[in-house]
Amino acid sequence: MPPPTFPQMTAAAPTSPFTSMFSAFRAELDEHHDRRERVIKASRDITALSKKMIFSLQRAREVPAPLPSSIVGDITTRLANINELFSSIVPDLQGPNAWRYQRQVSSGVQEFVEAVSFQHYLTTQCLITLEDMQRLVPEGVQLMEDDYLLGLYDLVGELMRFAITGMATGGKLPGGGSRSDELQSGGDIEALKGARKRDVVQDLRELRMRFEGMDTRGGSLGRDVEKKMEVMRTCVEKVENAAYGMIIRGRERPKGWVPEERIQEVVESY
Repeated sequence: MPPPTFPQMTAAAPTSPFTSMFSAFRAELDEHHDRRERVIKASRDITALSKKMIFSLQRAREVPAPLPSSIVGDITTRLANINELFSSIVPDLQGPNAWRYQRQVSSGVQEFVEAVSFQHYLTTQCLITLEDMQRLVPEGVQLMEDDYLLGLYDLVGELMRFAITGMATGGKLPGGGSRSDELQSGGDIEALKGARKRDVVQDLRELRMRFEGMDTRGGSLGRDVEKKMEVMRTCVEKVENAAYGMIIRGRERPKGWVPEERIQEVVESY
């Protein structure tokens, strides 16, 4: 005979006044993590597109000068894609969230500043202002001064590549004409100084002087600037050394000579 069965009593789950409170906390944390992931993904995509813009801009050879149509078409498409990515995270960067996710979006903004400032320099040989940069991002995305400055630090590296490539392929400093040709000509160098255009080395030295004059102690820039300052100085020194070699050797070379070996080593070294 099977043992008798007895009905089991199911105890009601105890209710707590904190259950609804923690359910709200859970929902809020889930929303936070979803927003954070969206911002991180958009920032990475903006970084990748900005790098592709820079690769295209490095094909330019003159400054200041209009960009070739092939480069313009490429960067116009990239800028449109970047604008769409910024617009997609505008709802996630409203109110206190603009500061909450600032570190997550910062890397993409800095790379975007670097690409746009490089484009602006190639066409105008001037730095783009913070106000002009802010107008290039959708309303609702706040461009922090820190991201703007750190993007300009990175611009120095692209100017170094542009300058050395220009010397390797054209035998002159972009923006200022061929100094070696001027030295070979036997002309009055002092008289030429007033009429000579500003070249990339002069611009890089000006940037270095301005950056070194900034006091970043006690601010949010201190930790990042220390590393970028060292890289910036190295980049300027590389361009100076390449220019010195071109000028000094230019005195012993016939007019029209293009340096190859030494400049090519510098191009490969960076």
